Order: sequence, then structure tokens, then C-alpha cells
Amino acid sequence: MNHLLKVAPLAIAAAVALAACGKKEEAPAKAEAAKAPAAAPAEVIKIGHVAPLTGGIAHLGKDNENGARLAVDEINAASGLEVGGKKYKLELLAEDDKADPKEGTLAAQKLVDAGVVAVVGHLNSGTSIPASKIYADANVVQVSPSATNPKLTEQGFKTTFRVVANDNQQGAVLANYAATEMKAKTIAIIDDRTAYGQGLADVVEKVAKEKGLKVVAREFATDKTTDFNAILTKIRAAKPDVVMYGGMDATAGPLAKQMKQLGIKSKLLAGDGVCSPEFIKLAGDAADILTCSMAGEAVEKLAKGEEFKAKYKAKFGTDVQIYSPYSYDAVYVIAEAIKRAGKVDKAAIVAAMPATNYTGVTGQIQFDEKGDIKNGAISMFRVKDGKLEYISTSR
Repeated sequence: MNHLLKVAPLAIAAAVALAACGKKEEAPAKAEAAKAPAAAPAEVIKIGHVAPLTGGIAHLGKDNENGARLAVDEINAASGLEVGGKKYKLELLAEDDKADPKEGTLAAQKLVDAGVVAVVGHLNSGTSIPASKIYADANVVQVSPSATNPKLTEQGFKTTFRVVANDNQQGAVLANYAATEMKAKTIAIIDDRTAYGQGLADVVEKVAKEKGLKVVAREFATDKTTDFNAILTKIRAAKPDVVMYGGMDATAGPLAKQMKQLGIKSKLLAGDGVCSPEFIKLAGDAADILTCSMAGEAVEKLAKGEEFKAKYKAKFGTDVQIYSPYSYDAVYVIAEAIKRAGKVDKAAIVAAMPATNYTGVTGQIQFDEKGDIKNGAISMFRVKDGKLEYISTSR
């Protein structure tokens, strides 16, 4: 017992000495850690995207969002955006407008409040047009990759741009194609009463009459109609050479099916809202009655088109629907304008937009004084063997 008592103080003293030595060794490491500066958080530029992410055309909205997200991810992976000697990361804020004008304005205001400097969107003309005033009031650039109603850029807003052709051009090409290539003499027209569908149908009707076609029926549905039997029964009696539909693929698929079921032999003619793989899926064995247009170049015919489609498929595991290449290019157009502005300032970015001269996946992008793309293209397609087959491009 006495021996243990004598040894204990020595052991304790040794332990204390060892602990002290350990502390002396830790001190330089702690000092080095204290000297190392904490990594500064990357500064962020916020860009918005708005499209329907729920509802009947959510597949088109998600397609547009995917295109924008692919561009943002590429820019960030390449060390971000250098503006005025500083590096920034882009952040994409995505909102769902449900293809509803009221929801579109709510989404626009939410993005403005979140501090975005620009927005890619909206998908639909009916949401893009009312939202454009909110962006204009906030000095936020809006670039639509797919809204084609001419009214979007006729409001005089310096913040509004689009990277696709408008429906004055698209409607004229459709009507001319019906007259000259389809050799139609009579046409029936149906639209979904949206800003896009009705606007496009109005242009087709006007130009068709100018080309000498007889409009044997003009009928109206909604953007949620899937039962067209009553409308088609009336049209069947008129035996038109062509039925033109102003609307989207979600409703055009059932329309095509019902045309076949009722024994209507007319060809179906439609705009870009219908010219998608989703239409083919929905229409089934009736899909081959469709001839349709896209308000831009055929991506597969462009130098970077196949590369884009491959990148898109690799990242998202699905194929391009319609306008993801245009939302992709819209992000790069905005990024280039921010760089030209030389600072992250909304007014400076707006001022830089008219000087856009960018060659992207969809071709050369320049804007006229209204914000419309210069030298816009309209491409025609037909459905053959379950796929969209390219026909021609007009300017």
C-alpha cells in the first residue's frame, strides 16, 4: 500500500508532462488552421424559369426546364460566369405556372421577389404575355423559348425577347403549305381558345383565304377538351381536305384518334404545340395523319443538334420534346448579355440584350427592335412510321 502511494504521484506527474507535450505539438497545427482563411461562398446570379410542370402539358414544361438546367449546369461546371473580373455561379429558380395566366403572373412576381435578373419563359403565350408586364416593371429580362403569339413583343417592353419565330410567320407557312404542297381546296379550323391556339388559327384562316382555300368550318374547344366528337361530326359533313388544329399535343392526340374513329379522311395540320413525340404516343395509329410546324430550325439539321440531343438524353434519360434546345440557348444568350453588361445589374443587362449576336444549338440569334428573333425559321414535319420526319424549312 505504501509503495503504491509513493508511485502514484510520480505517475500523475508523468501523465501531466505527456499531456503538456501533446498540447505543445497540437498548438502549431491549430495555429495553421486559424491562419487558413475559410472558403468564401461563391457569389450567385439567379435566373428564373417558368413553364407548366403539372397538368396536361407538363412534359413540355419539363422539357423546357431541362434545356435551361443543362445550360446552367454546363456554365457552372466550366467555372461559372466571369463578370467584371469576378466569378459567379448561376442558380436556376424553376416555377410552375400550370399553363394558367393567373398562375403565370404569380410565378413571375415570386421570381422578381426572389431577385432574379432574367427569366427563361414562359412556355405558353397565354402566360408569357401577362407575365411580361411584371418583368418589365421590375426591369427583369424575359426570354421566351416557345411563346409564339405576336402580341408578346408588340407591347413595347424593352425587357421582352423570344428566340423562336412568331405566329404571323408560322401561320402563314402552315396555310401556304396546305395550299401549295397538300393541294388543299377546303380547310376546317379548330382551336383551343388560348392566346396561342386561337392566335395561330386566326392567322391560318386569314392566309388560307388569301390563298384561295375555302374555310368550311371554324370550331372552338378548350385547352382541356379531349372529346371532339360533336365538333368532328359537324366537320365530317363538310368533307374538308385538311383539318387545322390550333392547340397543344395533349388535346391533339385524342383529336386525331377521334378523326380516325369517325372515318374522317382529312389530313391534320397543326403548329409547334402539337409537333412532338408525345402527340405520336397519344394519337397511336392515327398519328400519321399529322403534318406540323416548328417555329425554328429543325435541330437535327443544325451543326450542334445531334450533340445536344445526345447530351440531353445522357443527363435526363429521355428524348427532347420540342423546345428544350431553345431554352438551352436562351440561358446562354442571357449569360452573354450579363458578361457584356460588365456587372450584375438589371438595367445594364437589359441594355446589353439588343446587341445579342450568339450562335447556339438552334442557329444564329439576333433580335430586332421589338425583341423578336431576326430571320426566324419555320420547319415542317410529317409523322411517318411513328416518328417525326423533317420536310423543309422556310424563312
